[in-house]
Amino acid sequence: MKRSRSETPSPGPVLVAHRGYPRHYPENTLPGIAAALHSGARYLEVDVQLSADGVPVLFHDVTLTRTTGNEGRILDRDFAVLQKLGAGEPARFGDRFRDVSIPALAQLAPLLADWPGATVFVEIKEESLAHFGTGPVVRAVLDALGPLGERVIPISYDRACLEAARHHGAARTGWVVRRPDEASREQARALRPDFLFCNHTRLGRTTLWPGPWHWVLYEITEPALARAWCRRGARFIETMAVGEMLAAL
Repeated sequence: MKRSRSETPSPGPVLVAHRGYPRHYPENTLPGIAAALHSGARYLEVDVQLSADGVPVLFHDVTLTRTTGNEGRILDRDFAVLQKLGAGEPARFGDRFRDVSIPALAQLAPLLADWPGATVFVEIKEESLAHFGTGPVVRAVLDALGPLGERVIPISYDRACLEAARHHGAARTGWVVRRPDEASREQARALRPDFLFCNHTRLGRTTLWPGPWHWVLYEITEPALARAWCRRGARFIETMAVGEMLAAL
């Protein structure tokens, strides 16, 4: 009998650098992503919002406050304005990264060109999908990273976004599961993504659903916990401390 991916034994968890290397660098920035790659990460996860003029940028929140220290929404600012805002997370790092700016998603392609073994999960955020429309956002994201081909894996909470990504040529997709209940399980069966992402704290003792996907669990920075979830069927572990986790595992 052919095993589903979730039932296949694995030697240990594969680590995904969650937003780059936030333990030591501002999240979703080129220096943090480069540091994750230099630490040994071969899978990355980044977040994408669109600027007011439709440029995909590496950014998690819809508001600017947490990572830039400025007021307002990223959706309401043109990219030229956003480039002038520091993305150095001053509340965490003070002035250490004051010269780090919000990068365009397209800037990721030349960086990853130097790391041909690296794959990137790109989370397309729901706020941008709602504001600009699914089709335009998906096209903009995939076009920005076109040179990377199948090394780009779009992920989202939004199932219509993933269907659009497939329509526009994405070879693989990942669905972020908000509630791991029976309704979501049926939706996963219908959608058949290549990856299922979930916050491990929402799973409890839930058995990881077998299927034609790999499970990716976040946010984990404890090696023992990563190993425990691996034994339960999680192939991938997302972590904001990728260097430390790689050294420990």
